[in-house]
Amino acid sequence: MQRPILPQRMRTETTPLPSLRALAAQFAHIRRRSLALAAPLSEEDCGAQSMADASPVKWHLAHTTWFFETFILETYESGFRPFDPAFRILFNSYYNGVGARHPRPERGLLTRPGLPTIMAYRAAVDERIGALLEAPSDHGADPTHAGLARLLQLGLQHEQQHQELLLTDVKHLLSFNPAMGAYAASALPASPQAPAGHGALGWQRLGGGVHEIGHGGDGFCFDNEMPRHRQFIEPFEFARRLVSNREFAAFIEAGGYRDPALWLAEGWDLVCRQQWSHPLYWRRDPERDGKWLEFTLHGLGPLDPERPVTHVSLFEADAYAQWLASGHAAGADHGATRLPTEAEWECAADAANAAKITELAQYGHLHPHAAADGDQISQLFADCWQWTSSSYAPYPGFSAAAGAIGEYNGKFMINQYVLRGSSCATPPGHSRNSYRNFFPAGARWQFSGIRLARSV
Repeated sequence: MQRPILPQRMRTETTPLPSLRALAAQFAHIRRRSLALAAPLSEEDCGAQSMADASPVKWHLAHTTWFFETFILETYESGFRPFDPAFRILFNSYYNGVGARHPRPERGLLTRPGLPTIMAYRAAVDERIGALLEAPSDHGADPTHAGLARLLQLGLQHEQQHQELLLTDVKHLLSFNPAMGAYAASALPASPQAPAGHGALGWQRLGGGVHEIGHGGDGFCFDNEMPRHRQFIEPFEFARRLVSNREFAAFIEAGGYRDPALWLAEGWDLVCRQQWSHPLYWRRDPERDGKWLEFTLHGLGPLDPERPVTHVSLFEADAYAQWLASGHAAGADHGATRLPTEAEWECAADAANAAKITELAQYGHLHPHAAADGDQISQLFADCWQWTSSSYAPYPGFSAAAGAIGEYNGKFMINQYVLRGSSCATPPGHSRNSYRNFFPAGARWQFSGIRLARSV
């Protein structure tokens, strides 16, 4: 059996690695959080798959465990034996270097192993990882410490990504149930009533010039955030908040989904083929004169006009920007409104001291919050991922790690677009200014919103 090749550096040279003791505590915390996210669900909820892009909760719980077993235990555990040899194929996602894998669209057909077996698998791997981290070899300048620490960090960040996917996949699944069952026990609270004239979009002007982009500080980063490099940016203006449901509803009522002139060609094809006429989880209420409802993880309820519009594709975000730029929207002149590039987004986040904002972001809620009134850039983190106009491509000088672990990011750098920030489903501590999320332009099931920019 071929062992995975260890990764090259995933971090900067100057960043010290956490101790294995610290990583062990983080490991226990993050693994418990995955179980807590699954706790409100039934066994049936955990086994269903609503579409090819989503995965069953049971699979998420197993795959994240597979990652630790395959990339850490198989490499570092003396006398390694797999929990179940069949799991190597069943719970491999896309690592061709590891071997065969079960087809992604058919994960919901895996009625076996059952959820209790998956829970036993998690517990066994957790125990073995704990024993490995307590082994006497973790002393001094042992080179295996650095390799183990880097892999463990990557595995923990990987599990946090799947924690977010678990929530968005469950939301998509529950939305197909005619009973519209809620994930959360509590109702979604309404935003405070906004006074007249409250919440104008507002713009922050940012100077052009040469800016450094990419990860360059302490702490973990994925390989696609490096190397840090210089990029020229023209002067631009950056919207101080995300586009709200109220504003996007005006686009719908003005016929935005019926005007092909606003849409990129591929997006218009999707509108026609899939009969798009509103964001993914909006519904008309036949009992209230067709007023909008929205399905959230708290269940189906009235659309909150002050919260950010979410679950929109890049095509919808771009069409909205084109609609504003066309001058048909009521209110102030929005000029050459468009989506920001990812370099502009990162430049704006740096200017807004977003690293500090990230620490204060209110993670833990299950739906985006309404923006507070103010003259500062807000909603960069913990509400919605924000589409950019930048295609997902390698930075100058990027080099993928050797072996299977190098498949983590690099091979997806085609036919996708970059999103920046983080969402309400993102775990605390899993966001930073340089983070590069990416999805196909038509993806809508993530908490993706609209941040606008304009050239000056």
